[in-house]
Amino acid sequence: MAVRKLDPDQPASFVFKPANLAWAMSLVEKYPPGKQASAVIPLLWRGQEQEGWVTEPMIRTVAGMLDMAEIRVLEVATFYTQFLLSPVGAKAHIQVCGTTPCMLRGAEALKDVCRRRIHPDPHHLSADGSFSWEEVECLGACVNAPMVLIGSDTYEDLSPQSFEQLIDGFAAGRPPEPGPQVKRQLSAPEGGQTTLMDASLFDGSVVGTWKKGFDERIEAAAEAKAKAAAAVPAAAAPAAPPTPKPAEPVRLADTAKPAAAPVPASGPDKGKPVLLAQARGAKGDDLKLIWGVAEKLEQRLNAMGIWHFDQIAAWTPQHVAWFEREMQGFTGRVARDEWIEQCQKLSTGWRPDGTVGARPKG
Repeated sequence: MAVRKLDPDQPASFVFKPANLAWAMSLVEKYPPGKQASAVIPLLWRGQEQEGWVTEPMIRTVAGMLDMAEIRVLEVATFYTQFLLSPVGAKAHIQVCGTTPCMLRGAEALKDVCRRRIHPDPHHLSADGSFSWEEVECLGACVNAPMVLIGSDTYEDLSPQSFEQLIDGFAAGRPPEPGPQVKRQLSAPEGGQTTLMDASLFDGSVVGTWKKGFDERIEAAAEAKAKAAAAVPAAAAPAAPPTPKPAEPVRLADTAKPAAAPVPASGPDKGKPVLLAQARGAKGDDLKLIWGVAEKLEQRLNAMGIWHFDQIAAWTPQHVAWFEREMQGFTGRVARDEWIEQCQKLSTGWRPDGTVGARPKG
């Protein structure tokens, strides 16, 4: 930031107009004792609105009102570029954005217009006192670069020619409308709208079409699932014992193997289901085929002595109650996820359509 100094030519005094003084005093009263200095920026801003710029007498007046050292108020006024430290044009003070987007889009040409029409250097009045100018940092309309700020209004998408017309308008007392100086709305693309051109998107005619397609897909999937389930009984009861497939062994064949001795149940565990010390045939069923069972839960089931689908398929309500007591925090899950019904189907040799973990419901 360049060094900012007060203008060498200063007025003799400064006094807030009555309305501004009343506003200032009411603002100061809002701060707790000892914190009045927090009002320094709004007071300087109101003084600048009254005089057009921040003067040295204004700084001394504000310092006295807020019980601040004058150097503290001077530090604020010279730090923030929103405060103008020299007299400004009676009709317009033009702040030209010179930050990178505006610089790349022609801000230097706008500054050349200011040098030619107002003054070769910033912070000076034009010959008739109507205009002044300065270069400032980003003013926040980068997509509409280059642009200038006059008062509280921005004028965007400028060219040297349109900027000349802008100055002419202020000189004649007929400033143009703020905003883009080309044919576009705010920051929309030049030339008008380029997207969402289909009027039917906004007339309500397509509302809900996504749901109709979604429902149709759900219905089709349910119908296909029902047809597949209807074919399961015939496939699950062959005339001859099925031949186990290497990749997907039929678990019914395991029932012919000698079972390991069940863990005895007695005392308070009389509702305990049949548990096995080890899997039949040294190989348990893939319990992860039960919907809702993942690897860690399968390991817990094995540790309890539950290795096969037919064990769960034979559970009674007493068995389920015992199991949920043992698991803790598992109440209702067996019934909710239909473990018994799933395992009754899985124990026949039926498998979901090659998708491990899919829920085997009718």
